Amino acid sequence: MIVRKPLVIGTLIVLIAVFALTRPQFHSQTVHKQPAAEFLNPLILKEQQEEARVFKMRKAALQTAIDAYFKKAIEDRLIIGAGVSIVTGDSIILKSGYGKRNIYKSDTVNDQTVFRLGSLSKGFTGILAGIEVKEGNLSWEDKLIDAVPAFGLKDKANAQTITLSNVLSHTTGVPYHCYTNLVEDGLKLQTIADRFKVINTYTKPGLIYSYQNAMFALSGEMMHAATGQTLQALLQNKLFTPLHMNTASTDYEAMITTNNYAFPHKSTWKGWRRLPVNKKYFNAVAAGGVNASADDMGKWMRFLLGHNETILDAEGLAAVFKPEIEIPDAHKYYQRWKGHLRSSYAYGWRVHEFVDAETGNASTMIHHGGSVSDFRNEIAIFPGEDLGICVLFNSQTSLASSVIPELHELVKKVMNTPVEGLELGKLASAY
Repeated sequence: MIVRKPLVIGTLIVLIAVFALTRPQFHSQTVHKQPAAEFLNPLILKEQQEEARVFKMRKAALQTAIDAYFKKAIEDRLIIGAGVSIVTGDSIILKSGYGKRNIYKSDTVNDQTVFRLGSLSKGFTGILAGIEVKEGNLSWEDKLIDAVPAFGLKDKANAQTITLSNVLSHTTGVPYHCYTNLVEDGLKLQTIADRFKVINTYTKPGLIYSYQNAMFALSGEMMHAATGQTLQALLQNKLFTPLHMNTASTDYEAMITTNNYAFPHKSTWKGWRRLPVNKKYFNAVAAGGVNASADDMGKWMRFLLGHNETILDAEGLAAVFKPEIEIPDAHKYYQRWKGHLRSSYAYGWRVHEFVDAETGNASTMIHHGGSVSDFRNEIAIFPGEDLGICVLFNSQTSLASSVIPELHELVKKVMNTPVEGLELGKLASAY
């Protein structure tokens, strides 16, 4: 080891010479102190350099392939714009924007462009609930009626037994999409909670899957009651700020004052028509009121893959992602994905199981789609591959039903191709 401190009397002349030659003024740039192992083991250093070189090549190849994929989607008039982020391990390897924010102007989408997430918001709510449970502020078995006294059902016994777990897993027993219309009409959640008193349930809580927005949004009221903070404040303080999701928000005003937000669009026989951003679902943030950019979603997925345990550890994430109820086969788009075996719902997340027909290998995908006011989005986490993919669209599009498996295959192709076979042109034309 080279010791950089004053020499004591008796130091050998050889060491004096070495010291002199290694002083900073003998170098064109300052030499930063590094672990001795790096000096003593050049083979390790060389291996690290090669890994970095290959990673850079794969990242460039993936960027080229993804660029070509979305360029074609725009040319085929499938989409107006998209924000895309892909994460492998602890690295956000792609965060890009494609197309336009506004069809009537030249404004383009980039990684900072804010989209409305729709039901991707439910995943944030589930994770936030997991944090509150971990901190002891909530229990999965806490009763909805204790936190929201205005709530009730025609069957009072069922109303008394609905838990936070039931609310977050869509197992409350109330009819499918009950009072989603009231959410879209802008009613306050406490008012909607009171309206449930005339609703008949299908079954006792915990027995069937019945997707909800109004009921799911009441989970935010439960967290408010438990902590004294609004759901908006909790999301900001416990997720957006610590994850540095700098453009994420939960209200209309915050979105439109960014000066870089996507307008929704609708396809008509005359072509694309731009629509205004509306205020629907900002009264039900837990179900559909989060806004974010591709950059934000990359940071979000990195956390979901377990690379920030200071916010929620592996045990806490596992509790949120644990399947609670099987989703019946209803010919949903994700049930048509190759190798699909079954789907379940956890807390704000769908959990899909797959089996490869050729190898018999099983795998799991944690996923959700989102649709609100002509925004359409998809997010998927592949825990076994340490991979996350998110795509945000500023229009409804048929591409949403296939974009996750298609990008997944594209990522695997790039990451598994031998270095000598990374021919960018061929990869770019894969789809």
